[in-house]
Amino acid sequence: MPKSKRDKKISLTKVEKKVGLETKQKLVDNVRNCVDTYARIFVFKTENMRNNKLKDVREKWSHSKFFIGKNRVVAKALGKTEEEEYNENLHKVSTLLRGECGLLFTNEKTEDVLEWFEGLAHPDYARTGGVCSETVVLPEGPLPEFSHAIEPQLRLLGLPTALKKGIVTLIQEHTVCKKGDILTSEQARILKLLGKEQAEFRLRMLAVWANDGSFKILAELPETDENSMDEEGEDEDVDDE
Repeated sequence: MPKSKRDKKISLTKVEKKVGLETKQKLVDNVRNCVDTYARIFVFKTENMRNNKLKDVREKWSHSKFFIGKNRVVAKALGKTEEEEYNENLHKVSTLLRGECGLLFTNEKTEDVLEWFEGLAHPDYARTGGVCSETVVLPEGPLPEFSHAIEPQLRLLGLPTALKKGIVTLIQEHTVCKKGDILTSEQARILKLLGKEQAEFRLRMLAVWANDGSFKILAELPETDENSMDEEGEDEDVDDE
């Protein structure tokens, strides 16, 4: 006799949901524990964030600790003012936690950290909203790298193409993008189809704090404003592994 689809076991085990306040307090405790454990804190800005690339960096820097996300909570843990700071001059670190920034806690020397991350650059395809790094112009003529089956898709993306004897052909010269353009979804898709990587994943070090209380700006700081800090109510992932 066939088994009824209604014959399903239902677990009555109650799963306790994470309490937002408890989760935030745990993050605060983790951040402060790292302040006590590591010699230096680097503030970095992510450029062209890619989770798989960041995972590789984490594996190579398993001796250190990264915090990315929940800027307001992390800033609260460090102290937003001189009166509230957990350690001397940590409020200066908090002021930099705006937008796509994170913290690296490490015992490595400053010069070694800077040398390693300056050499870190992984090319990748630019995404919608990215900035075009070079002008791309396609000349009139055949595009043999494309299958005839993809020709309708190319036209939908805005390329002036046609099939001539089964070969995808550009019927006139076409500028895909110009240097400095903010890429549309169509432009980003075309660049990927062409195999043109116009983005680089980087972690750019902005400042460093040491446990002797010293603080130093390492690079030109990005423009910031109060609205660019993560809202505490947002359900943004916290990456503190």
